[in-house]
Amino acid sequence: MSTQTNFDVVIIGSGAGGAPIANILAKAGKSVLVLEKGPLIQPQYQDPTGLSGFKRDEMFSTGPEKIIHVPGVANDGESYYGSHVEPDVNDEPHVYRDVNGQDKATIEGYTAQVVGGGTQLYGGVSLRFTPTDLRLASFNAGRTDLRDDPNGDVERESRDWPISYDELEPYYCKAEELVGINGTRENQLKWASVDHYQPPLDPNPISKFAADGFDALGMARYRTPLAVITRDHPPSGRTAGDSRTAFVNRYGDPLGYKSNTWVSLLSPVSQLPNFELRPNCTVTSLESDGGARVTRVNYISAGGESRTVTGNAVVVACSAIESVRLLLLSAEADGNFGGRINGNGLLGTYFLTHCFGGGQAIVPGRFDKSISLDSDWATDHCASDDFLREFGLWAGGAIYNNTSDEALPLALGRTHGAQDLDTIWQGFINDTSLIGERLISYLDTNVGSRLSLAFMANQVPQRTNRIQLHPTVTDKWGRKAAHILKGWHSHDIYLMNTLADQCDQVLRKGVGPEGSDFSHGAIWQASNAPARMANHILGGARFGTDQQDSVLDKDCRAWNFDNLYVTDGSFMPSSGGGNPTLTIQANSFRVADILLGRV
Repeated sequence: MSTQTNFDVVIIGSGAGGAPIANILAKAGKSVLVLEKGPLIQPQYQDPTGLSGFKRDEMFSTGPEKIIHVPGVANDGESYYGSHVEPDVNDEPHVYRDVNGQDKATIEGYTAQVVGGGTQLYGGVSLRFTPTDLRLASFNAGRTDLRDDPNGDVERESRDWPISYDELEPYYCKAEELVGINGTRENQLKWASVDHYQPPLDPNPISKFAADGFDALGMARYRTPLAVITRDHPPSGRTAGDSRTAFVNRYGDPLGYKSNTWVSLLSPVSQLPNFELRPNCTVTSLESDGGARVTRVNYISAGGESRTVTGNAVVVACSAIESVRLLLLSAEADGNFGGRINGNGLLGTYFLTHCFGGGQAIVPGRFDKSISLDSDWATDHCASDDFLREFGLWAGGAIYNNTSDEALPLALGRTHGAQDLDTIWQGFINDTSLIGERLISYLDTNVGSRLSLAFMANQVPQRTNRIQLHPTVTDKWGRKAAHILKGWHSHDIYLMNTLADQCDQVLRKGVGPEGSDFSHGAIWQASNAPARMANHILGGARFGTDQQDSVLDKDCRAWNFDNLYVTDGSFMPSSGGGNPTLTIQANSFRVADILLGRV
């Protein structure tokens, strides 16, 4: 690690929001420093031992039981499980308020603490948002057909993005080219000026039931875009191999086929003399000069020393909860910083995740789901303007099949009856009926025979959904923990019920009368629904055109700072009708081009 302290740009976070900026600016000759809280875990072809550092404990989350020891939370003393790429809840708790008003520690809201961030563990589903997703205020203005919105919250709280789909579209293309994604374009609602998709693999035979259901209901389908290379990828120098396994894009990938931001964007520039990555470094605060510039980025190094660096531009991209937390902590310590970043009181408000849920069924026959990638077919049918008006919805979402869900008995057991990352194994362990012949019957019925569909859709923005600092719970460094307050709007519930029903119809049409155990539902029904985030951590520092109505301007620059940018999912004023990673990457490439002219 060098001793250099001043850079053209300092980027905090190495995931979808930070890596594209690092890639573009480093290739342009700018001096770039990336600070990442987690370790660098390399794939086999990069590690000198020929072995990857991924332990695969994330496959079953994670080995030994751990106990929460966080004073002041209601679940102190309860068990939880986490993997080697997730923080220890006792060291760095997130705290959410449940439906009974109790504060509980949770690992939800952490994607992954590792170079590459959440892109190391995500399923790789890389959907574009639709043009309507970016103009929901305009789309809903004056509507009288919306259902379950008694107080007019949709029209009052909806915001158009300050950029159009046409402005973002070239950067979707750039992301698809430089990251490395396979899929098909035909039948998508989202137009593309250039098709950079690699060809998809053959679909898993079990996915035919989903395809047949989509076809029977007239839902135009396409191969789900997945961030996994199926051909050699010149921009990153990766060589394709046999990626036909669900565990390439479902968990940490030791082979380098999954297009996480380390292998696709950071590794290609890692040997440039003007680029530096410092892993295992925790940024503690930002400081201003008493004016409009961030002058100091304070962090704790891998060796535990307090250090400071400066940058002509500072980019915060820690994943929305942690980015908002860092800005709030900095504001609390520095009055000038606080007045500039949060003078309108909006920092942390309008926190978003996704409306999500789906359906599942037992299909006739048994299939080896481990030989394919995570999803085969998707549809934008429920995101079309006609569908939204027919059902009185403010916004829509995508539906896709989860090909590899519960592919192995181990994965089946870990999710049976569990609701989120904090309750992994609890359902299976507590289901005392699963013994002897019942256990054999359970495995025989489910392994290789269960097919599920999932939907991802826009959540109604609410100011009361917010991230703040907890008054008493702190992390191992003594900094206040993030306190997450979130609930579901009545229209969210209606939207989720509507799309869950669509998933059920697809399965019933596709599987037919030989199917069994049909079920469908949505996350609002879970007992711990306020904690459920689907690892889609969005909002809290939205961008816009009005300084009194947003935290960031259209360039993702903090309004009252000359050199502070926020580029993870926190910039989003709406959560979009699909998985957000590709959109975060596309916007980050857009901001990178802006920064080229400023640093």
